[in-house]
Amino acid sequence: MSLSRILVVDDEPQIQQMLRVALTAAGYEVVAAMTGAEALRIAATAAPDAIVLDLGLPDRDGKDVLQDLRAFTKVPVIILSARDREAEKIAALDMGADDYVEKPFSIGELMARLRAAARHVNAGKQELSRLEFGELVIDLDRRLVTRGGDEVHLTPKEYDLLANLATHAGRVVTHKQILAAVWGPAHHDDTQYLRVFIGQLRAKIEADPSAPALIRTEPGVGYRFAEPGQRA
Repeated sequence: MSLSRILVVDDEPQIQQMLRVALTAAGYEVVAAMTGAEALRIAATAAPDAIVLDLGLPDRDGKDVLQDLRAFTKVPVIILSARDREAEKIAALDMGADDYVEKPFSIGELMARLRAAARHVNAGKQELSRLEFGELVIDLDRRLVTRGGDEVHLTPKEYDLLANLATHAGRVVTHKQILAAVWGPAHHDDTQYLRVFIGQLRAKIEADPSAPALIRTEPGVGYRFAEPGQRA
């Protein structure tokens, strides 16, 4: 499945116009909303395949709109915001946003986030068994990881961490989301513990652990794994 209809929720006419032109040129159908109330109505009636949502709306906070959206739809939501506070990004992601792009932004970056969201939707509809990232291959059925044809020996937790990141490739995953998924909800605040394991994992799978190309840090927020097929 590819994303075809995008709902853009932003109260800035210039942003709306820019996104309409760029997304239409890329082959998307664009529907627009200027307020949170309008966004919820359109999302419920127009069946968008993805939503680009600004957090600073005139009638409601974008996070509240996101929470209401998640009550009835699971379509990808990309947060678009000028807010640079880490807490805002983390809260939106933990509430169900798929990714975020900061203003000012490039159209290329937003397109990349939409493509990653589309891949995640497709992955959820088919059973994944093998993931490839350049020379790194992850066989999920066999719990086997190879790089350049040679097996990479990982501990069970290192493998679980790698699998969690790789199955969300191209998308940011917060510290809390990773910790809860790999170690359980009781460990969602153990960010230093997570950094240690990320360091160990990078040492085993990265060509240059000091300049990681596979596991990228999103400062203060979490990590983003490389795009599928990307050389590392």
